[in-house]
Amino acid sequence: MVNKPVLMLLPGLMCDRRVWVDQINALSHAWECRVPNYENESDLAAMAETVLNEAPEQFAMAGHSMGGRVALEVMRRAQERVMRLALLDTGHTALASGEAGEKEVAGRLRLVKMAYEAGMRIMGSDWLQGMVHPARLHDKAFCDRILDMIESKTPEMFEGQIKALIHRPDATEVLKSIECPTTFICGRDDAWSTPEKHYEMAALVKYSNVVTIEHCGHMSTMERPEAMNEALMGWLG
Repeated sequence: MVNKPVLMLLPGLMCDRRVWVDQINALSHAWECRVPNYENESDLAAMAETVLNEAPEQFAMAGHSMGGRVALEVMRRAQERVMRLALLDTGHTALASGEAGEKEVAGRLRLVKMAYEAGMRIMGSDWLQGMVHPARLHDKAFCDRILDMIESKTPEMFEGQIKALIHRPDATEVLKSIECPTTFICGRDDAWSTPEKHYEMAALVKYSNVVTIEHCGHMSTMERPEAMNEALMGWLG
């Protein structure tokens, strides 16, 4: 029996294997899909070490949202182990200075406060408003899939991951150093991690391209799984 190559799928903020289930179902015939669990960490570097400890010597890697940030920290530490890289609905810059950074921190801490006081599902419902395509907000079954995932986490986990994102390092030099085939994928209507940001990142990476998914917000793996699967299959060759 021939061993399949390993694809590490890195989840984002308050997400887990469920955010990748459609991709796992589509890709498992050719790839061994592994989803690392770093949900109790409060530092992107520690999350990256978890990935490296759970990965084989050589692997492909896709990271969504915060998972993209974790993927860049993996690349900072051990890019010689990564055969292919996909960064989805993510970013690479550190917290902005001045008013922009203060506004981001205030917005994130407001959600942390809500998580403790009103519960994770109420917080998730508030957070969801800007995270999926507006047309999907009326799809209860779809929204419940995301909210069920969020509700299974604790406010303490959420606070730790928010801390990791607030203190994120700049990854510009990491992007410039990447040598493996790299694809950037994002929802056309992702208001948090816009297509423009992905083109900016791709301009820093030698062997890269950008795929935008139409009628799609930030939660692209769940919002438009067929289009995401097609993009990932193209990336994986």
